[in-house]
Amino acid sequence: MSFLTAEWRKLLLVNYEIEPDLLKPYLPYKTELDSWNGIHYVSLVGFMFLNTKVFGLKVPFHVNFEEINLRFYVRHHDGNNWKRGVVFIKELVPKPLISFIANTLYNEHYASRKMYHSWKENADSLNIHYGFFEAGEEQSMQVTASRLPVEIPGNTETEFITEHYWGYSSISGKKTTQYEVTHPRWLAYEVKDYKVDMDFDRVYGESFGILNKRKPRSVMLAEGSSITVESKSILK
Repeated sequence: MSFLTAEWRKLLLVNYEIEPDLLKPYLPYKTELDSWNGIHYVSLVGFMFLNTKVFGLKVPFHVNFEEINLRFYVRHHDGNNWKRGVVFIKELVPKPLISFIANTLYNEHYASRKMYHSWKENADSLNIHYGFFEAGEEQSMQVTASRLPVEIPGNTETEFITEHYWGYSSISGKKTTQYEVTHPRWLAYEVKDYKVDMDFDRVYGESFGILNKRKPRSVMLAEGSSITVESKSILK
């Protein structure tokens, strides 16, 4: 049985080019930085968890909630194949219990904040908005996009950003947690406009303060799907 099942919906991904040297201190053992056309990315991602179950059971008041995370892209060779995955700098959710479970069982970097979201749809567009409060200051990201999603073409930047099926997290300099995330290939919406009000320095640390003045290379909105998070294993 999967550790967690849920739906991830309306994933807003704001993607920045970043110098690889800034990511190397966060790189787990036995992984290496991944890139698209020689560009290394860090992504600010907001989305909704819906219909969440842990080992098949719904936890009261922890079924539907927001998440906003900052992540980058890695790969690991298991002796036969390359596994493309992500590493999280920090993941924000509104429920302390979620942070406790994820940090304890998966060595992730969750923290709890007061959060909100808004999904609005009209005749020809969607407006998706995610936000939270950091030390009393509002942080947010939002996008206006087409109303109907389309298939993501192969061998594109959008495919690189959205198609990752492994999560990696450091336990120590010689040990890494690995877990698989399963989902079908996603659809994406055409982005028409976006706005990011985020103090990266305050929220994610001094290393990422450079993003405050950096324009995203791309902004994407994926529909998402049902997902599973499988039990972890250890790379030594």
